[in-house]
Amino acid sequence: MNAPTALVFAALALLLAGPVPAMLARATWPHRTPRAALVLWQAIALAAVLSAFSSGLAIASQLLVPGADGRPTTAPTAEIAALGLPLWIVYVSVFVVTLVIGARLVWATSLVAVKTRRRRARHRTLVDILDRGSDTPSRHGADVRVLDSLDPIAYCLPGLRQRVVLSEGTLAHLDDAELAAILTHERSHLRARHDLVLEAFMAVNQAFPRLVRSRSALGSVQLLVELLADDSAVRVTGPKPLARALVACAGSAAPKGALAAGGPSTLVRVERLARPGPDHRVAALAYLASAAILVVPTIYVAVPWLTELRRLTGR
Repeated sequence: MNAPTALVFAALALLLAGPVPAMLARATWPHRTPRAALVLWQAIALAAVLSAFSSGLAIASQLLVPGADGRPTTAPTAEIAALGLPLWIVYVSVFVVTLVIGARLVWATSLVAVKTRRRRARHRTLVDILDRGSDTPSRHGADVRVLDSLDPIAYCLPGLRQRVVLSEGTLAHLDDAELAAILTHERSHLRARHDLVLEAFMAVNQAFPRLVRSRSALGSVQLLVELLADDSAVRVTGPKPLARALVACAGSAAPKGALAAGGPSTLVRVERLARPGPDHRVAALAYLASAAILVVPTIYVAVPWLTELRRLTGR
């Protein structure tokens, strides 16, 4: 591994953390193939993290100088003598930034997970207490809780003790087909664990410095998981009942950590239901791009490092 390699991976990390997500967020084709687009988003996020770490490791390898036995070792004075003070400072700075990103990623992942689960646990207890049908099993399912509110509300609480939360207003405004569409939508979120996907993007978003990360990634992924849940509902009830249900629940709000049926993306989702189905060619290209983004950098990193490890161990 050498300095040009580190520079390539640093540039790749910056591109995948900022400009590429911003460009992808402006595209409209992901609305037709949300599953393939979500895989591409995940590949971009993972490749950005791997590229940042690869750049740091490549720089770290340049800081190793031959010791008395000829094997690489760390010796700041020898490193400065070999590299020169300015270049040594640059290498150390890049390596420190890489460590900071790694530490921020671990911290953000832990913080998001703990805060979200505590918030959900409190809200789950609250809806269990306020459930209008708490004395009798709900005819809509054991996981459904009904709140005493005239406003149409529909959202789900993911986790080990999952809940689908509706309101009296939802039951009053929706017919059987529309209600089935909403329940299928929310249970699709729970079954696919879309909450874990969103948590991962929140952690990656917080790990990178604000100057280089894209603010659009999380919002785009939130829309994609809603589109995937919509597709599940369409397969059960068809597009029209789902569209009517989404319009009825457009103002539905949900607490943090929950996934609501309505929201600001309702108009985009309803318009999408009237358009043609998925474009399989575009989906195939998205899957190929996802594989290339992950596989090519991984091979480029793995082979040199395996060679170096074999040299160091004398095998």
